[in-house]
Amino acid sequence: MKNTLKLLALAAAMSLATAASAQQTAGTWLTTLGMNKITPKVDSGDVSAPALPGTKADVGTDSKPRLAFAYMVTDNISAEMDLGLPYKHDLIGAGAIEGTGKLGTSQVLPPTALVQYRFLGANSMFRPYVGLGITYAMFQKETGSAQLTALLNTGGPGTTYKLDDKVALSYQIGGTVKINEKWFLDATLIKTRLKTKVHFSTGQTQDVRLDPLAASVSIGYIFKGF
Repeated sequence: MKNTLKLLALAAAMSLATAASAQQTAGTWLTTLGMNKITPKVDSGDVSAPALPGTKADVGTDSKPRLAFAYMVTDNISAEMDLGLPYKHDLIGAGAIEGTGKLGTSQVLPPTALVQYRFLGANSMFRPYVGLGITYAMFQKETGSAQLTALLNTGGPGTTYKLDDKVALSYQIGGTVKINEKWFLDATLIKTRLKTKVHFSTGQTQDVRLDPLAASVSIGYIFKGF
């Protein structure tokens, strides 16, 4: 009986050791895949003269899959890289031209690198975390609409525009919930302080603060490094 209890105790200890190695401990990798919704919080300047005073813009939301990889530097400090597909946002008339509808579209690819601090122990069922990092916003495939041409270049050729790529500071708050020793759920919010400039083919410009908020829910997997 004593030998049996010793064997059971040894098996339990080995099981716990194996489980611990699969948790969010130093040297492990975390990968997450889910859906991410980006909502710009727009503060628009005016389009420069000769546009109608108060000609401003708003920007629509978009959702895309989000893939992220994090490496546990210590049991509490991690480094994360967020990747994904380009997001497509509508440019909408605002201010003096509110109600004019869609002025164009633009795609943006915003890879983000973060350093995170994860609270509580590596084996905790729930681990909240905060992060600080940088986002590189790469704008592409900007397309102007007939409405944009009517506003800025009436009777002329179609108006096009280009947004400046920018590096911006990002803040993160989130948390993970353990499903088992390998799988977990992850939810996170990332706020980015992003300001850019729009250059129109008519020679006019516009400063726009986008400050997007990204909200995502993902499924995650833990694995040891190679």
